[in-house]
Amino acid sequence: PVLLYVQNWSFKLSYYNEYKSYLSGFMSTSSVCFNANTTPRLRMTEDGWNVYNQAMNRSLPNVILGGFGTSSTGGGKPMAIEGTATEIDTDGVASALVNAKNVIVVPGYGLCAARAQYPVAEIAKLLNENGVKMRFGIHPVAGRMPGQLNVLLAEAGVPYDIVQEMDELNDDFPDTDVSLVIGANDTVNSAAEDDPNSIIAGMPVLRVWKSGHTIVMKRSLGVGYAAVDNPVFFKPNTSMYLGDAKKQCDALLEA
Repeated sequence: PVLLYVQNWSFKLSYYNEYKSYLSGFMSTSSVCFNANTTPRLRMTEDGWNVYNQAMNRSLPNVILGGFGTSSTGGGKPMAIEGTATEIDTDGVASALVNAKNVIVVPGYGLCAARAQYPVAEIAKLLNENGVKMRFGIHPVAGRMPGQLNVLLAEAGVPYDIVQEMDELNDDFPDTDVSLVIGANDTVNSAAEDDPNSIIAGMPVLRVWKSGHTIVMKRSLGVGYAAVDNPVFFKPNTSMYLGDAKKQCDALLEA
């Protein structure tokens, strides 16, 4: 994963970069160049797209052409969101984390953009030393490409054994005291499971809303990449901790 991360530093290009590489083989008169560019890259690109497609419940043409909607999306009107968002301050978040027995952190692209992995790693370390069971739940397409969050957390010193994939801990949220969402939106959107007419219906998501207390650290209540409102933000057991991820995590360390 580290090598893949380094090679594709520009995550926005993602696997399009791989297609460009092996297509260059067709443009070349050198059979060596063609083979070097196409054979290994085609295998990696195919595997990569499989990860993306399964994790988003979308087809390859849908992803490439930038469309929305999954293979499970119905044709009716999406459900209206009910409830009111509740904000929480730094002291409230710190108290919830310190008094919890089990905490699952769910990072997203917002953590990457803010480069908040270092203070997050320090928070996890301090809580673990105080007897709190800490884990990180990673969605297959969190960030800009598979593996980005894993690499950033490893870079910050988060132990590998507490960083788990979505399927490994998704059933554990009902027994979790606090789920701390940092810069994630679509990957924790309950509409994917609860609203058959949502354009993300059927997309596998981390069920953070099933924990005792969900704290969402995010710049605003705005939508994510899929442009879909997130009902989790308005649930009674959710508290919004609005602001830049790194600044908010730094504030928690000082609380």
